[in-house]
Amino acid sequence: MTNNIRALRAAAGDMTQADLADRIGVTRQTVIAIEQGRYSPSLEVAFQIAREFDVPLDDVFHYGG
Repeated sequence: MTNNIRALRAAAGDMTQADLADRIGVTRQTVIAIEQGRYSPSLEVAFQIAREFDVPLDDVFHYGG
């Protein structure tokens, strides 16, 4: 699964990984792992990320399966 989180953070005014982590209730390390594709977030966290950027879930995550 790939994602656009880094680009969405940049488009949101250079939001840091720590900023996003605080807003969605996870650690900065979790955001890093999700961005790097080393960790797939829970459905709840995925929706929180999409909601934070006010975009559909499909604009954040792409499943290549």
